[in-house]
Amino acid sequence: MQWFPTGGYVTGTHRFPNTERLTALIQESGAYRGTYASIISGYRVTADYIARHRVFVAVDADGRLLGFYALVVEPPELDLAFVADDAQGRGVGRLLIEHMIGQAREVGLTDVRVVSHPPAEEFYRHLGAERVGTIAPSPPKVAWERPELRFRAALR
Repeated sequence: MQWFPTGGYVTGTHRFPNTERLTALIQESGAYRGTYASIISGYRVTADYIARHRVFVAVDADGRLLGFYALVVEPPELDLAFVADDAQGRGVGRLLIEHMIGQAREVGLTDVRVVSHPPAEEFYRHLGAERVGTIAPSPPKVAWERPELRFRAALR
């Protein structure tokens, strides 16, 4: 476990196996309302998904879910990263990404791809990701371009 200043911690999903709460965090995200709602419409985090990927959660001292991420090892990609709306701006996202970088290093990865939600691009870049391209829309679920980023230097 990795602790953070507000009294919470990051841990693997073996200590937090509640896929419904992870799914609810995604579905309740204010960042995916309006124009971006289609990309998460009907999306569910399943036990199979958790078993196949490195999924870690940030919880507060009372066990409340603050955020989570999923690292796909092959091919290396940050597949999901969400922070509860009311926990944003408190360092939870930074802690999750720093933890993800540590996990990537631990399994020997030299870079991690991120196909970013457009409003989150600056967040990832601030933490060391480099923009390497643009992913074209894939209607009907994704009708907009998405930044393609890579964490490289942080993994060396």
